[in-house]
Amino acid sequence: MQSTDYKLLAQGDAGTPDAGSSARLTVSEPPPPPPPTTRSATDDELFAQGVHDIYFDYDKYDLRSESQSALTQAAQAISQHPGWVVMIEGSCDERGSTEYNIGLGTNRATAARDFLVKAGVNPSQLQTRSNGKEKAAECKDEACWQKDRNDHLSLRR
Repeated sequence: MQSTDYKLLAQGDAGTPDAGSSARLTVSEPPPPPPPTTRSATDDELFAQGVHDIYFDYDKYDLRSESQSALTQAAQAISQHPGWVVMIEGSCDERGSTEYNIGLGTNRATAARDFLVKAGVNPSQLQTRSNGKEKAAECKDEACWQKDRNDHLSLRR
């Protein structure tokens, strides 16, 4: 902050100086600009960061260790957002009957749901559905079939 003294002289109508006065002028630096505003992540962005699909072995619905890790992370994200409702869709590869794969898909979705509830997620935030082999790609090898044996988790609108 800087101050400067000024002497003021005023003249009347006749042009004669009146008694002088002094005045002090103080100039302050302007405040710094506000910090840049940061954009909050959307629910879709937060969901994509914390919730991922999980995969299963052939003809199984027990959770692999990497699936348990992914679901533990998902449970934290979902629990922090009580307004979220998450759909868990159990899917299978194209092998096996339609009826069998509907049941297997249901078991896969239920396994993920039960894990999330045990990890602290409110059950009312979770919905399940079986796709069976309805969404399966036509495959000829294990790498392709593996992609179809999953639980897909999505944020409901």
